[in-house]
Amino acid sequence: MNVRKVVAGLAVATTLALAACGNDSNPSAGKTTTTASTPALKRVVSMSATATEMLFAIGADKQVVAVDDQSNYPARVPKTGLSAYQPSVEAIAAQTPDLVVIASDTKGIKAQLEKLSIPVLIEPAAKTLNDTYTQITDLGRRTGHADKARAVISRMRDRIATLKKSVPKRTPTPTYYHELDNTLFSVTSKTFIGELYALAGLENVADPADANGQTGGYPQLSAEYLVKADPDLIFLADTKCCAQNRDTVAARPGFAGLKAVKNGHVIALDDDIASRWGPRVVDLFQRIIDAVQALPQQ
Repeated sequence: MNVRKVVAGLAVATTLALAACGNDSNPSAGKTTTTASTPALKRVVSMSATATEMLFAIGADKQVVAVDDQSNYPARVPKTGLSAYQPSVEAIAAQTPDLVVIASDTKGIKAQLEKLSIPVLIEPAAKTLNDTYTQITDLGRRTGHADKARAVISRMRDRIATLKKSVPKRTPTPTYYHELDNTLFSVTSKTFIGELYALAGLENVADPADANGQTGGYPQLSAEYLVKADPDLIFLADTKCCAQNRDTVAARPGFAGLKAVKNGHVIALDDDIASRWGPRVVDLFQRIIDAVQALPQQ
């Protein structure tokens, strides 16, 4: 897995994205940008796995005619073999779209499509939860599903708020390590993923490794660093791509003695859910909350 590309996608996009190994995205992706509004969209092409999940969640699924090869949820997505990492203008244009949604301007695809008078909407990797809500709103407005988009956001906010209230305060604050891949890339609290852990009342052991923000919130740690930090919880977002689990972590030099390993608090996450910033972030938050609640009271 090329985590440097993954990190560039998250900072994350996939497209984050972390959902797949070897992503080619832009770490400096900023706010959402759009082309002129297109009424009555009938043929949407999604080149972002996260955007695909958002579009289906807001009821725009019948307008989605094609998705990229990383879009695998929900199962009924219209797969056409479009490459996320090597996008083909010709293949996308062949779908005769009235809107193409992308997470990053890979290979200058935006300008190439716009030369063909194909509108493009960039929904970059989220840096905060509010970015997620903004993007769902954008897609709802563009596809004519504004009301459904608001309802999706409301449910997400309510569920996150309810889960947050269920977390007991603990002293000292439990610590965690979120693993992007087995070369020990991680996230800090200044990332979208880190925000979720902070809401769960956890302290990130990776924060000191990027105190000056040089890595954009995605530092690569060392085994020695992690052994010294000795986190209470370890979350693995590399179970699919890198086949990591509690046993593989325990087999690493020095890791068998970590509290998280000894006490059975190594949590396997779904790589896709852990790397996308769509409606399923609430499922990721649920996994985090469950792990926190499983910790013994001090």
